[in-house]
Order: sequence, then structure tokens, then C-alpha cells
Amino acid sequence: MALEEAVAEVIDHRPIEQKHCPPCHVSVELVGSCATLVTERILQGAPEILDRETATLLHGTIILDCVNMDLKIGKATPKDKKYVEKLEVLFPDLPERNEIFDCLQKAKFDVSGLTTEQMLRKDQKVIYRQGVKAAISAVYMDLAAFLQRPDLLADLGTFCQAHSYDALVAMTIFFDTHNEPVRQLAVFCPHVSLRMMICGALERSHSPALQLTPFPTTHPDLQAYLQGSTQVSRKKLLPLLQEALSAYSDSMKIPAGQPETVGASVEQVDKGLDRAGNSLTPGLSQDEDDPPLPPTPMNSLVDECPLDQGLPKLSAEAVFEKCSQISLSQSPTAALSKK
Repeated sequence: MALEEAVAEVIDHRPIEQKHCPPCHVSVELVGSCATLVTERILQGAPEILDRETATLLHGTIILDCVNMDLKIGKATPKDKKYVEKLEVLFPDLPERNEIFDCLQKAKFDVSGLTTEQMLRKDQKVIYRQGVKAAISAVYMDLAAFLQRPDLLADLGTFCQAHSYDALVAMTIFFDTHNEPVRQLAVFCPHVSLRMMICGALERSHSPALQLTPFPTTHPDLQAYLQGSTQVSRKKLLPLLQEALSAYSDSMKIPAGQPETVGASVEQVDKGLDRAGNSLTPGLSQDEDDPPLPPTPMNSLVDECPLDQGLPKLSAEAVFEKCSQISLSQSPTAALSKK
């Protein structure tokens, strides 16, 4: 919040979750990659700043986000396809699509050396509805292997307590021997009623239809599924979880005429505790921002990446200079000078 006044504009490729939008221009368009919108903005407003290094970063990001523009995955939109092709026309020596995708995908899915907490926070979203807080994490490995991690249940419990999460949903993602994507789900929640509400919403959903099949697990407080519909990504799962949290909150509202317990957490409601106002972990507010993500271990880097040869070191000054050029090109003074 302290840096909010310094933000000149927000460009996003998914709906803004904040109740109060930042005091600046907000551009939101549903595409596969936010880098597509950045590419469009540069080409339309300041094409002279687009050099090979910047094009390499944008091109690789769009291809990775859109899963190599695979139509079966359904993440790439016509605009994503349009600007990938534009970059390739402007810079014919960019790395070949399959080569750069395989390289970046390998780095993205390399979780060797990561703790369970780091795996959960590597790619995580948090939703908050009427006093109930849940996290949904993308976990880049097979569900069976994830469930077999040592001390998994204790790690999940510690993770949720440390960040005041009432529930955690892990969407595992990996590619099979035919290079086809596989998605699976695990719902961890110590609160029986909340877990049943979330699982019920996922199982009954028809739009989107997840085509869930229960996956056996001996862990208490955890329900796992195989997901038949691979096109239902985490982004499409978020509205279902938001509705489930809202429905749970509504079901826990105190009937008229009964004393209300202000600020009680889900755990306090489930257990009938009288410690009103306390969060799941002492000293942590449920509105408190999560700390920065942990650094990626060195063994998550990929050798022989095509980016290794052609991408120079980028300094903060160079990035700032490019942003300044875009701002100047869009200023009223610049517009008059062009006339």
C-alpha cells in the first residue's frame, strides 16, 4: 500500500480482485498472457524501444503462459497468437517456439530441492471472503508423488497456520509420457464443514465441469481428486472457490437474537471456542500481506537454455529508461510534437 501512489498504470489479463481499485488507470483484458498486452502497448505507443532483448523476454513469456499456443489447452487467445507472430516477424532470429517452450517449461516444473512450503508459495493465489481465507497453489508434480512427501500433513498444517489460511487447495500439474497435460486437485482443510463446502462445490460444478474422480488418500483433513477436464485451469477454478467461501460464511452467520462473536475464525466457530478476535496464528492478521516469495534454488535453473547466449544482463537503470521512454511517448507534449 505504501507504493500505491507511485503506480502510474495497471495492466492485467484477469479481473482485478481488489474491492478498491488503485488511483490510476487500470487496463484489464482477458488474454492468455499479460505479456501480450505489454507487447501491444509497446508496438502501438513506442515501437522504437523494442529491441531484441525485450522481444526475447516478451516472446518467451507469452509462449510459456499460453502453453506453446496449444489449441487443446485453450489458454491462447487470437490476440496472443497475433503478437507472438508480430514479434517473430520483427525479430526472425528469436528462439524457435518448441525450443524456448521446452526450456522454460523444464525450469518451471523443476521443484527438486524445494520444501513443501516453497512449492506451495512458488505459484500461489489467495482469496478472502467474509472472514474466511483460502490459498490455491499450483504444484508442478504428480499428485501421488506430492502426497507421499515426508511429513506432508504436518507441513500443510504449519503452512496454513503460519499464513492464517482456513483452507488450502493444491492443483498439481504435470505432463505425461505423451506430453499431454494432467491436472489433479488436493483440498486440505482441518475444518470439516468448510472442507465439505469446498469439495461439494467442486464436485457439483457444471460450468466449468471439472470431471472429478476421487483419488485415494489416508491423510485426514485432506480430499484428493483426479481432474478429467484439463482445460479447467486454476484461474477458472477461482470463482468456484470464492462462491464456496461466501456460501460457508453465509451458513455460519449468527441468527437474529443470538449474541454475535466478532472476528471469530473458522476454527473458533467449528470448535466453539470463546477466543473472539484471535487469528489462527498469534501476531498475524488475516489481512496481513504474505512475505516475499523465497528465492528459487540454483538447481531449478536449466542449463543450455537458448536464452543463455543472447540475453545480456539487465540493470534497473535500463528497465527504468525503457519505462520512461514509454511514458514520454504517451505524454501530451509528445503527442503535440508528433503533430
